[in-house]
Amino acid sequence: QVPAAQWETGSSPVLHDGVVVLQVDVQKDSFIAALVAKTGKELWRTPRTDVPTWGTPSFHTVNGQTQVIVTGFRHAGAYDFKTGKEIWKLSGNGDIPVPTPIVHDGLIYITNAHGGPSPVFAIKETARGDITLSEGATTNDHIAWSVNRGGGYMCTPLVYEGLVYIATYNGVLSAFDAKTGERKFQERLLKDASSAFTSSPVANDGKVYIAGEDGDVIVLKAGPTFERIATNQMTSPVLATPAISEGRLLLRTQSQIMAIGTK
Repeated sequence: QVPAAQWETGSSPVLHDGVVVLQVDVQKDSFIAALVAKTGKELWRTPRTDVPTWGTPSFHTVNGQTQVIVTGFRHAGAYDFKTGKEIWKLSGNGDIPVPTPIVHDGLIYITNAHGGPSPVFAIKETARGDITLSEGATTNDHIAWSVNRGGGYMCTPLVYEGLVYIATYNGVLSAFDAKTGERKFQERLLKDASSAFTSSPVANDGKVYIAGEDGDVIVLKAGPTFERIATNQMTSPVLATPAISEGRLLLRTQSQIMAIGTK
């Protein structure tokens, strides 16, 4: 047990190989740290200069080195899982970062958006050092592609069948080519522009599912064109990201849990 005041953060703790990692981005004295899960013994603590962050760290192993990948407003980045040493850092992100970094096929996808820019970055897993883009640039030796506007505020990106799907809080869905960043479409999910989307998109069996706070679950055909299959009303708000297991969509509304067939 450790004093609670040291660990108050909007990010969820993550467990890997018997170690708990916490990203504690707060107003003052931010840091990222690793603790032994069974005992709470602190293994390392690395200072950060960021302000409050809500995104949960991800793990990814590159050439035998496990990295802890984090989002952030002042600097997203990666840290060595064993030592806490910074591997790379990226400035120029959106504020109040919430989406979790996603890794797929050698690229790390980071997006943040709230009151200003809403960037999307596809970062090479071999990135090292300060990889911040120079003014006006969209790529460099470490960033495969980026867009200045197109990111999501609350929803974590989905990478599925060669596309990156990103939903905004106000219900606009964009699909990008995962390797090149070419935008395939940008469409509003519901006619009502006041509808909000907090949960992240998920996919299975060629379909993409996106749940809205008003209780609508939109089903799309996965692919480079926007094709709606169905819109289902759950009659209760949905804020949690659905889970998919054994051909069922597990959905938690404000009042109940549902298991819905995906076939």
